Amino acid sequence: MSKEADRNVDLLQGTLDMLVLKAVSLGPLHGYGVLLRIQQISQNRLEIQQGSLYPALYRLEHEGWIGGEWGQSENKRRARFYHLTAAGRRRLETEAKKWNQFAEVIGGILSTTAEKV
Repeated sequence: MSKEADRNVDLLQGTLDMLVLKAVSLGPLHGYGVLLRIQQISQNRLEIQQGSLYPALYRLEHEGWIGGEWGQSENKRRARFYHLTAAGRRRLETEAKKWNQFAEVIGGILSTTAEKV
C-alpha cells in the first residue's frame, strides 16, 4: 500500500452528516472551514469534496440539526457560518453511538480466527 493510500481514507456512505455535525460541534464554522476542520481532525486522512459538503450542510440545516447565519469570513468575504443546535447535538450523540457499535461489531468479525468459529 502506498503512502498516498495510507493517507487518504475513503469516506463510508452515510458518515458525512455525522462528520459535519462533529466538526460544527467544535465551534461555528463557514462551509470551507468545515472542510478544513474535518481534514484537521482526521490528520489529513479524509478529504471532503465541496460538491458533497454543501448539499450536506443544506440538508442538515433543513433538518434543524445545524443553524446558519451570514457573516464575514477571515478574508472579508460573505459566508454562512454554521453552529450545532440542541437537536443536532442529540443527533450527533445518537449517530456516534451507532457508529461505535458498528465499528465494534466489524472489529470483532475481522479479528475472528478459524479457532474461534
